[in-house]
Amino acid sequence: MRMDVSPIRESRDFRLLLGSSLVTMFGSFISLVAVPYQMMKLTDSALMVGLLSVAEFVPMVVCGLWGGMIADALDRRRIMIYSEVGLCCSSLLLMVNALLPDPQVWVLFVLGALSAGLYSVRGPSEQAVINRVLKLDQMGAAFAIQGMARNLGGIAGPAVGGVIVVSLGPAVSYGLDVFSFLFSLLLLVRVATIAPPEDAAPPSLDSLIDGVRYAVRRPDLMGTYLVDMAAMFFAMSTALYPFLARAYGGEQEQFALGLLAAAGGIGSVIASLTSGWTAYVHRHGLGVIVAAVLWGAGVAVAAIMPNIWLIVLCLVFAGGADMISGIFRGMIWNQTIPDEYRGRLAGIELLSYSAGPMLGNGRAGLMAELGGPRVSLGVGGLLCVGGVLALGALLPKFRTYDSRTDEYALAERTRRAET
Repeated sequence: MRMDVSPIRESRDFRLLLGSSLVTMFGSFISLVAVPYQMMKLTDSALMVGLLSVAEFVPMVVCGLWGGMIADALDRRRIMIYSEVGLCCSSLLLMVNALLPDPQVWVLFVLGALSAGLYSVRGPSEQAVINRVLKLDQMGAAFAIQGMARNLGGIAGPAVGGVIVVSLGPAVSYGLDVFSFLFSLLLLVRVATIAPPEDAAPPSLDSLIDGVRYAVRRPDLMGTYLVDMAAMFFAMSTALYPFLARAYGGEQEQFALGLLAAAGGIGSVIASLTSGWTAYVHRHGLGVIVAAVLWGAGVAVAAIMPNIWLIVLCLVFAGGADMISGIFRGMIWNQTIPDEYRGRLAGIELLSYSAGPMLGNGRAGLMAELGGPRVSLGVGGLLCVGGVLALGALLPKFRTYDSRTDEYALAERTRRAET
């Protein structure tokens, strides 16, 4: 059950990348609480809060694909640094807007979209670089460690952010995010330069199409993308948290908001810390399906819980299931994709685990506007369970994937052994 920490022990660059990610996530999750809370205060509309995620969708798609192309052709470390600078400036502008006597709603949409685009440029390089600083058999452990780091930020950030944004206002929250980016940059600049291969394809439409064709030829990869997108679209409901906190938090609204926002991260950290058993699972596709079903079930049950504590407990369970699904998806990705495709495929991965939550929050906001937060939460969870089971039935090669016999996993192990 114990987590494998050998990537931290053996790789200096992995330690620096992990530290940068942890600091960035802490600040970003504070803003993740502050932006929807500020939108709720300005508009008092669940639909407007949900539309924040919808506005981020197009830049996320475009920049994610472009970020994947340049990650295979340029220095991945430099891409991460430039993106981090842009994200820091975006948070600074959010702080300035919040300090205005009359903060503008359109600014939240524009800067939210800009931040989504920059995160999407950064993401493929951050994921693709891991294959260059670690051994192949450390990929699963690295994914669990990265997930734990992200979710530690996801626990501390929302917990602190919920208190700060309600007590001190959004401007202070955005200011902390700016500081976190500056500290993260100090770590990133110490990572060794990671030059692309000499024969790397230059960024182009042909390069992108080649990456997409490779993904389509791999039913196991397509299964990871489709199942995750379905699970997130139907069951992601963070846009509902400000309204649940207001309805059930009583006089401790700010505490309830932070607790709801941190619940998924708490479950993910628990799952990461006890993830040693995942190294002995080889049917990773089936593992993704089972974990995604449990994620949806946890969200659905949360909808019928009578108080905030039991709602949070269900969301903790759901977050743990989602983390296990992510570990198995990461194993399929990192143990079977050749390095020359890692950037472009990481861009597609980014779409799969980002598009679903963004569109899912739009769905959650719309359903809450029509039937209330509990209806949105419960129906979304049930749709998630049904959608994932349907995809599992329709994708037999994904469902039966076995890392011991899969041709791509065997080929990648052979290639890494030779080099």
